[in-house]
Amino acid sequence: MSAIFVTATGTDVGKTYVAASLIRHLRQQGHDVEAIKPVLSGFDPDAMAASDSAILLDALGLPVTAEAVEQISPWRFRAPLSPDLAASMEGRRIDVAEVVAFCQNAVAVRRDVLLIEGVGGIMVPLDGQRTILDVMMALSLPLILVTGSYLGSISHTLTALDSLFTRDMNVMAVIVSETPGSAVPLDEVVATIGRFTEPVIGLPRSSPQAGDAGNGQGLGQIFGAKRER
Repeated sequence: MSAIFVTATGTDVGKTYVAASLIRHLRQQGHDVEAIKPVLSGFDPDAMAASDSAILLDALGLPVTAEAVEQISPWRFRAPLSPDLAASMEGRRIDVAEVVAFCQNAVAVRRDVLLIEGVGGIMVPLDGQRTILDVMMALSLPLILVTGSYLGSISHTLTALDSLFTRDMNVMAVIVSETPGSAVPLDEVVATIGRFTEPVIGLPRSSPQAGDAGNGQGLGQIFGAKRER
């Protein structure tokens, strides 16, 4: 294990929540963890502490400063829209090759484990022709796919998996992040998706600091036993 890309079936399904949980779990296992989220939409500089980048920095045990956010999230946009639209509203464009190069450099200089959190769903546009999936394909890293437990998430998850498997992407695991207020039980979503792929792990929302996932399995199912220092 060296670098992992965390992606999702769509926006607002809990990708950053899961990434932060993964960071805490790996740190508890004795790993030196780093994380980046290269592209970020919906970023308000006046509410920086509530941003996805800040959540990752907090999980890493690092102070949330403008400089730290800049280091892990160079492409930040105010509008809570797809990155291509958010960039366009600011008269900017995303150079996808630069995003790939930024990620590749982070992989090359990592000390131990690097998590790269994507933006939006697996095919959210970055420019007029390319999506975040193009970045994932260029990096060719193992993936963790995050989904929710809302009504419809099973179909969205299987569609996303089909798109990834068609491109021979290495999906390490599917993590179902419990959707707050959903009438669909988390365990039932996990069990249903588990009939089509494995491992599938449920992550309850009741314990944001948790190093283990629910459903009696835990994140250790992905990463194995505790590392000896």
